Amino acid sequence: VQLQASGGGLGQTGGSLRLSCAASGRTFSNYVMGWFRQAPGKEREFVATISRRGDSTRYTDSVKGRFTISRDNAKNTVYLQMNSLKPEDTAVYYCAADTRWIPSTKNNEYAYWGQGTLVTVSS
Repeated sequence: VQLQASGGGLGQTGGSLRLSCAASGRTFSNYVMGWFRQAPGKEREFVATISRRGDSTRYTDSVKGRFTISRDNAKNTVYLQMNSLKPEDTAVYYCAADTRWIPSTKNNEYAYWGQGTLVTVSS
């Protein structure tokens, strides 16, 4: 499966951005999807994940209540709605996919990765 992330850009503290990740090449509903991010000088970290049917989600603590992951299997797209943005949300955001059944928070358990989209939050 090929993944193409988009929607990054410059946001303001307290503002919102929505990331999208379009998948192609395979049956999208066969994949668990995840969002990860990597800030400058830091390791890539888990942000959110969603099950194949979209009925189960998990978030890292720092984004709970602010970010929402969702998917539209008819459009082969997963989204990350980011509200109440903070400067510490600044990072390159990556979408990832895997055929596993159970959503994972570990980046080494995703086989497919998009190219990343930069989110910069100004204070």
